[in-house]
Amino acid sequence: MTRHVEYAMGLPISLDLRDEADFTTAFAWLHEADARFSPYKVDSEVSRYGRGELTLSELSDDLDEILSLCAYYEDLSGGAFTARLPGRGFDPCGIVKGWAVQRAADLLHAAGAKRFCLNAGGDVVTSGEPEPGRPWHVGIRHPEQPQEVCAVLDSLDGAVATSATYERGAHILDGRTGLPANDLLSVTVATDNLVHADALATAIFALGADGIAWAAGQPDVDLLIVDDRRRVHRKTSRAAAGIPGRLPR
Repeated sequence: MTRHVEYAMGLPISLDLRDEADFTTAFAWLHEADARFSPYKVDSEVSRYGRGELTLSELSDDLDEILSLCAYYEDLSGGAFTARLPGRGFDPCGIVKGWAVQRAADLLHAAGAKRFCLNAGGDVVTSGEPEPGRPWHVGIRHPEQPQEVCAVLDSLDGAVATSATYERGAHILDGRTGLPANDLLSVTVATDNLVHADALATAIFALGADGIAWAAGQPDVDLLIVDDRRRVHRKTSRAAAGIPGRLPR
């Protein structure tokens, strides 16, 4: 068993590894992704592209993939999810985090890891079982009480992503209006891939009240949404514990 925590992409990323495998390549990739695709680093490929210093033909395959994913989720959400807003430049963070962490999980698999939980600030990828017959338990942070969880999801070979404002304030904007999204307190999406889970969670949060019904129509995902009246909206096939109909203050 190995437990490792490393600071990358602006947050602590933890790995709970239950078999023998080399995890250094996965974490090296996370540092590389931060250097190449952070809009907060002036010399990153993302920043250079955002300033118009790179043409489409000069982009790396990775950034081309990121642009395609941004376009896909913008179209899927009717423009609520966007990497381009006036005054903010090109910011693909709503895609890059989940995309980079999912690739790190893929690199762990390639290194022989079969049983692990990779947690990047609440965005989680799980593989296998920590112990025979037991799934990984993923706690969902209470949106207003930082030391409490509001639910626990069971996860086997899946991904869980949460979008909320408790860490970075009102940083998620509705691309349709350019204004901060504030109808929801927390959005958690569980599915098979962290790219999809993370992007959907951001899109739902950006959609606000409109996102609750929209999210329910998305296939093959489980949902835990807390609105600004502390009502809990859920769609789940995974085992879940401690989910009330309304969160206490």
